[in-house]
Amino acid sequence: MSHQKNLYNAAKAVMKNAHAPYSNYHVGAAVLADNGQTYIGANVENASYPEGWCAETSAIAAMVAAGAKRITEVCVVTKSDPPGTPCGGCRQRLSEFASADTPVHVTNLDGKSHTWRMDELLPGAFKLKD
Repeated sequence: MSHQKNLYNAAKAVMKNAHAPYSNYHVGAAVLADNGQTYIGANVENASYPEGWCAETSAIAAMVAAGAKRITEVCVVTKSDPPGTPCGGCRQRLSEFASADTPVHVTNLDGKSHTWRMDELLPGAFKLKD
Protein backbone atom coordinates (compact mmCIF):
# COMPACT_ATOMS: atom_id res chain seq x y z
CA MET A 1 0.00 0.00 0.00
CA SER A 2 1.35 3.44 -0.89
CA HIS A 3 2.33 6.05 1.68
CA GLN A 4 -0.46 8.29 0.41
CA LYS A 5 -3.13 5.61 0.92
CA ASN A 6 -1.80 4.77 4.40
CA LEU A 7 -1.77 8.44 5.34
CA TYR A 8 -5.30 8.90 3.97
CA ASN A 9 -6.60 5.93 5.99
CA ALA A 10 -4.94 7.22 9.17
CA ALA A 11 -6.22 10.78 8.69
CA LYS A 12 -9.73 9.58 7.83
CA ALA A 13 -9.84 7.39 10.95
CA VAL A 14 -8.65 10.11 13.33
CA MET A 15 -11.02 12.67 11.78
CA LYS A 16 -13.84 10.85 13.60
CA ASN A 17 -12.23 11.92 16.89
CA ALA A 18 -12.28 15.64 16.08
CA HIS A 19 -13.81 17.91 18.70
CA ALA A 20 -15.72 20.36 16.51
CA PRO A 21 -18.96 21.30 18.32
CA TYR A 22 -18.85 24.91 17.08
CA SER A 23 -18.09 24.53 13.37
CA ASN A 24 -19.00 20.86 12.85
CA TYR A 25 -16.01 20.88 10.48
CA HIS A 26 -14.07 17.72 11.27
CA VAL A 27 -10.50 17.44 10.01
CA GLY A 28 -7.97 14.62 10.25
CA ALA A 29 -4.28 14.90 9.46
CA ALA A 30 -1.46 12.42 9.17
CA VAL A 31 2.20 13.22 8.76
CA LEU A 32 4.87 10.75 7.75
CA ALA A 33 8.17 11.45 9.48
CA ASP A 34 11.62 10.61 8.21
CA ASN A 35 11.78 7.80 10.81
CA GLY A 36 9.05 5.98 8.87
CA GLN A 37 6.39 6.54 11.54
CA THR A 38 3.01 8.13 10.92
CA TYR A 39 1.65 10.67 13.41
CA ILE A 40 -1.99 11.69 13.44
CA GLY A 41 -4.08 14.58 14.70
CA ALA A 42 -7.65 15.84 14.70
CA ASN A 43 -8.89 19.38 15.11
CA VAL A 44 -9.83 20.37 18.66
CA GLU A 45 -12.07 23.44 18.91
CA ASN A 46 -12.49 25.56 22.01
CA ALA A 47 -15.19 28.03 23.04
CA SER A 48 -12.42 30.59 23.43
CA TYR A 49 -11.66 30.89 19.71
CA PRO A 50 -8.88 30.84 18.46
CA GLU A 51 -7.53 28.68 21.27
CA GLY A 52 -8.34 25.45 19.45
CA TRP A 53 -5.87 23.30 17.53
CA CYS A 54 -5.97 22.41 13.87
CA ALA A 55 -5.54 18.76 12.91
CA GLU A 56 -2.16 19.48 11.30
CA THR A 57 -0.96 21.17 14.49
CA SER A 58 -2.07 18.17 16.53
CA ALA A 59 -0.23 15.75 14.23
CA ILE A 60 2.94 17.86 14.35
CA ALA A 61 2.74 17.97 18.14
CA ALA A 62 2.43 14.17 18.31
CA MET A 63 5.43 13.81 15.98
CA VAL A 64 7.62 16.19 18.01
CA ALA A 65 6.52 14.61 21.31
CA ALA A 66 7.67 11.24 19.94
CA GLY A 67 11.09 12.69 19.08
CA ALA A 68 10.78 13.04 15.30
CA LYS A 69 11.67 16.33 13.59
CA ARG A 70 11.24 15.96 9.80
CA ILE A 71 8.05 15.51 7.79
CA THR A 72 8.34 13.70 4.47
CA GLU A 73 4.64 13.57 3.46
CA VAL A 74 1.31 14.97 4.67
CA CYS A 75 -2.36 14.06 4.19
CA VAL A 76 -5.30 16.18 5.35
CA VAL A 77 -8.85 14.81 5.14
CA THR A 78 -12.05 16.88 5.28
CA LYS A 79 -15.67 16.37 4.27
CA SER A 80 -15.75 19.53 2.15
CA ASP A 81 -15.88 19.73 -1.63
CA PRO A 82 -13.34 20.72 -2.75
CA PRO A 83 -11.15 19.24 -0.01
CA GLY A 84 -9.96 21.82 2.52
CA THR A 85 -6.33 22.90 2.49
CA PRO A 86 -4.25 23.68 5.57
CA CYS A 87 -4.85 27.18 6.97
CA GLY A 88 -2.06 29.76 6.75
CA GLY A 89 -0.81 29.05 10.26
CA CYS A 90 -0.63 25.33 9.61
CA ARG A 91 1.15 25.90 6.33
CA GLN A 92 3.85 27.75 8.27
CA ARG A 93 3.93 25.05 10.97
CA LEU A 94 4.25 22.29 8.37
CA SER A 95 7.02 24.18 6.57
CA GLU A 96 9.00 24.31 9.83
CA PHE A 97 9.41 20.52 9.64
CA ALA A 98 9.10 19.85 5.89
CA SER A 99 11.17 20.47 2.79
CA ALA A 100 10.06 22.63 -0.12
CA ASP A 101 9.26 19.50 -2.15
CA THR A 102 7.32 17.67 0.59
CA PRO A 103 3.99 16.47 -0.87
CA VAL A 104 0.85 17.68 0.91
CA HIS A 105 -2.25 15.72 -0.10
CA VAL A 106 -5.72 17.12 0.60
CA THR A 107 -8.58 14.68 0.20
CA ASN A 108 -12.26 14.47 1.00
CA LEU A 109 -14.42 11.50 1.88
CA ASP A 110 -15.67 11.26 -1.72
CA GLY A 111 -12.14 10.54 -2.95
CA LYS A 112 -11.49 13.96 -4.48
CA SER A 113 -7.86 14.76 -3.94
CA HIS A 114 -5.17 17.24 -4.86
CA THR A 115 -1.47 17.23 -4.07
CA TRP A 116 0.74 20.28 -3.68
CA ARG A 117 4.39 20.64 -2.89
CA MET A 118 5.01 22.50 0.36
CA ASP A 119 6.53 25.45 -1.49
CA GLU A 120 3.41 25.71 -3.69
CA LEU A 121 1.19 25.93 -0.61
CA LEU A 122 3.44 28.44 1.12
CA PRO A 123 5.85 30.29 -1.14
CA GLY A 124 8.30 32.44 0.79
CA ALA A 125 7.82 30.61 4.11
CA PHE A 126 9.61 32.00 7.15
CA LYS A 127 12.73 29.98 7.98
CA LEU A 128 15.03 29.93 10.99
CA LYS A 129 17.53 32.16 9.17
CA ASP A 130 14.81 34.84 8.85
